[in-house]
Amino acid sequence: MGQRTMRQLIAAFALASAVPVFAQAAQHDYRPNLHPVATISDTRFAIDTPQGHAQFPLYLSADWNVPQPRIERAVIVIHGKLRNADTYFKSSEKARDLAGASPDSTLLIAPQFLATVDTQVRSVPADLLRWKDNAWMGGEGAEGSVPVSSYAVLDAIVERLADRRLFPNLKHVTFAGHSGGAQVVQRYAIAAHDLQVLTDEGIDVRYVVSSPSSYAYFNDERPNAQNVLKPFDAATCPSFDAWKYGMGERPAYVADRTPVQLEAAYAKRRVDYLVGGADDDPQHPALDKSCAAEAQGSQRLARATAYFAYLQARHPDGLNQSFHVVPGVGHNGARMLRSPCALAAMFGAGQCTP
Repeated sequence: MGQRTMRQLIAAFALASAVPVFAQAAQHDYRPNLHPVATISDTRFAIDTPQGHAQFPLYLSADWNVPQPRIERAVIVIHGKLRNADTYFKSSEKARDLAGASPDSTLLIAPQFLATVDTQVRSVPADLLRWKDNAWMGGEGAEGSVPVSSYAVLDAIVERLADRRLFPNLKHVTFAGHSGGAQVVQRYAIAAHDLQVLTDEGIDVRYVVSSPSSYAYFNDERPNAQNVLKPFDAATCPSFDAWKYGMGERPAYVADRTPVQLEAAYAKRRVDYLVGGADDDPQHPALDKSCAAEAQGSQRLARATAYFAYLQARHPDGLNQSFHVVPGVGHNGARMLRSPCALAAMFGAGQCTP
């Protein structure tokens, strides 16, 4: 791990002792889905932190420990709350093939953020990173002796990709996620520390946010019943602005910058928001129905539409971002991440024609 990421990890550990744990009441309850994963990847990424060495499981389409001069594009696909990185890796392979992207020039990466329940039922190394329940989704620190933020793990992946000894011809990096994975991608796009190592090397970075249950707002405005943005009445939901729904009570990794600084950086990032045109069921079993999520709209299509309108209103001079409705698709990750807009964003294939 390079000096820049090491400094950031040290700062994050220092902040962890000063920043209170954010309100658990604000979080969607994923406990009914917390069953041990069927598979943990045998491929491990070694991460050195001020508090010791750690291992992180992930899936890779090529060996990134040796020079890969043919790789021009890297796509990092984030799994959802089921932590089934193997499924998302296979889906990304199918999307790559559908896009006509060459396996020789495209590196696929599927990180696997484990929960403690995954490591309690099998023998794993003590330094294998794992998080309490769904804490990895919001950027919190891992459990155990190496409490590295899940977002700092993504920073470490970024730094590996920026190493020109390994990837001398890398030009594009895309983070993509659907549903729970899209929640991670959207928040990481706000909070990411170490992207400068890519831009310094002339590598562009893009984010594909497909049908998450919620988004991180930057102030107290939320859409009302008429889909008009108004200051939200906190008396009806005190946790409406707690991270990861807003800027309140942010974890250590995110608390080192003000909401104004976070928003200014985010507005410049290249983000493609996708949502299914039929992803409009307010009773969908995987929909976040906490009051903080309900404050953003009744279902995913409404929440996505309102959030992009919110950003446009706050940045009238323009955003480096786009919004696309994929007609006729419900909450289906495979169809969303293989839609023309997703393939264009992830693999530079064709045009976005939803």
